[in-house]
Amino acid sequence: MNHASNVPQVELARYLVPMDARLAQGCLVAAGIPAVLADANLVQTDLLLAPALGGVGILVPEDVLRRAEDVLAAYERGEFALDEDADVGEPQA
Repeated sequence: MNHASNVPQVELARYLVPMDARLAQGCLVAAGIPAVLADANLVQTDLLLAPALGGVGILVPEDVLRRAEDVLAAYERGEFALDEDADVGEPQA
């Protein structure tokens, strides 16, 4: 999906743990939704700043906000989780 640079970005969610934000962002991007992280590097540098900054934000274009909310809700319900015995294939050499 190609978005014009003039489409406003809106905050979809905030996470205190940067890795949680990155996982959620990955689900959004895999679903074709352009998502960027705000304050991720700053919070990663000093985790004590996370509460003061409100954590790491996920920004998405305003015109895909509803779809992004649906994908994030599915992720939080565990719909993308793999079973313990999931066959993910053999490692590539």
